[in-house]
Amino acid sequence: MLTSRVLALVALALTPALAIQGYNEYALRADRDEAVRADALATARVVSGDLDQLSESVRQTLDIVAETPAVRQRDPQACTEYLQRIIDKLPQVILLAVTEPNGSLLCNSLGSAPGAYSVSDRDYHQRALAAGEFAMGGFARGVATERESVHFAQPLRDDDARPVGVLVASIDLSWLSERLRHLVPQKSTSLTLTDRNGVVLVRRPDQEVWVGRPLPPERLARLARDQDAARTVTGLDGRERVVGVVHPKGVLEGLTVVVGRDRALAFADVDAATHRGIVLILIGAALSVAGALVGGRAFIRWPLDRLLRTVAAWRAGDLRARTGIAGHSEFGQLGEAFDAMAKSVQASQDDLRAELARSRSLQDQQTTMLHELNHRVKNTLATVQALARQSRGGEEDVAQFEARLLALSKTHDLLTRDDWSGASLREVLESELGPYRSSVDQVVLVGPPVILAPRYVLAIGMLAHEMTTNAAKYGALSVPSGQVSIVWSVAMRSDSGKRLYLTWQERAGPHVSPPRRQGFGTRLITGAIKRELDGEIDIEFCASGVRLHLDVPIEQAAPGVVAVQSLDRTG
Repeated sequence: MLTSRVLALVALALTPALAIQGYNEYALRADRDEAVRADALATARVVSGDLDQLSESVRQTLDIVAETPAVRQRDPQACTEYLQRIIDKLPQVILLAVTEPNGSLLCNSLGSAPGAYSVSDRDYHQRALAAGEFAMGGFARGVATERESVHFAQPLRDDDARPVGVLVASIDLSWLSERLRHLVPQKSTSLTLTDRNGVVLVRRPDQEVWVGRPLPPERLARLARDQDAARTVTGLDGRERVVGVVHPKGVLEGLTVVVGRDRALAFADVDAATHRGIVLILIGAALSVAGALVGGRAFIRWPLDRLLRTVAAWRAGDLRARTGIAGHSEFGQLGEAFDAMAKSVQASQDDLRAELARSRSLQDQQTTMLHELNHRVKNTLATVQALARQSRGGEEDVAQFEARLLALSKTHDLLTRDDWSGASLREVLESELGPYRSSVDQVVLVGPPVILAPRYVLAIGMLAHEMTTNAAKYGALSVPSGQVSIVWSVAMRSDSGKRLYLTWQERAGPHVSPPRRQGFGTRLITGAIKRELDGEIDIEFCASGVRLHLDVPIEQAAPGVVAVQSLDRTG
């Protein structure tokens, strides 16, 4: 009778521990499932955004090509020569072609003869003429390239806005698959992109197996019902996956992006933690039963009361409670066994909570990184677009465009080195002025250590590039006797907080006179400082040399400004 009662007490003690373990397991799995669904959907949206950027890039390219005289005059020979000349500068495009409204070929970048083939039956041709605007087709095997492709088309109009042809750009699906691979690098994650007819354009993995094949009708119907949703399905490869489904809009309307996370891999660590918890509970239960069977014969009342009180605390969810019974007696061993079990269950619970906290932290971190990356990429593309618009002239404009892109690349290298956390102001200046510091006194940098946030690095890096280029061409760095000094400081203003003050002064250079008009470089740096940094910039064209004053606020959320130490002078 005593043994059965003791065993019943052991079972009673284990019940709350098992209930807590089960609840923690349920909560952890529910949170992990939510995190994986959110991650799959967020990744699908990133892929959709990248495809939208690609289509916009192709549209801008076709806009530029459509305005070229060789294309507008519809001269087959001149058109062919022009398309062959520019196709190598467009790595994403494998074919550029101009067709007649009836679909007959006029010219293409492969040099095919006029009328060599017709695309009148292709959906991109029909959609571009019917809508009268930029359009995207579905899966196709190129007539001229014989490669699996997707096409973008745009009507070509004469001076009276009448359609006189169609301008076509062909994108290789193998190239598109490799481009999207960088957005979904994990081998266990699947990516499926289908056109409006349900034909597979991109499939990772197994691109060669699925490209050009239609999805099963029941899968297409299910995807059509899902709009920006995530759920668990059996993938094309037979593995259970948590998939995020996105249907892009605009030119890409009709496409479907599906990103699938392997559910078994996503829950592998949760399953391992569950297994460890079950093993620990079983070990604790075994120890408890052994102790109860051995120590149930003597000194029953007092140890039993202590055990009952401890069990009541466990049932209330307090796994920190201990029996406090120890020694070599039967109840002493039982008490120690119960305490060991509680410690094991508490450790398992702590591990599960830590895993849950880590999962939420990783999800928040990924969301923040995606927003930051999206913001930085948009800003960089806007700057490159502005530079490209200014550089449509002769060779000098192209050289300036390449130099500005190189300057932008160098500042990106500084940021990438520290995972986009920021860069030193001195390093930003030295990256541009380094080639001119061979002379001891020609370049002087004076100021305290300052760490700039990423957007400050990009804006001030472009300013340093423009000022250095102008000084090397026309100013103090164009003669051996000239000198450029850059002095900066950080001060606190009561009305606007910390501010960075920087002065660029050129001396002993050629005679300087104010320019007749404001150049693109001046507009570029002035716009960047005022728009991006909400700062003030003043450029004086003194006869003795150019003088620039910069005054920008230092954000509280920026990586920080190192306290001003002794001035660091180098020349």
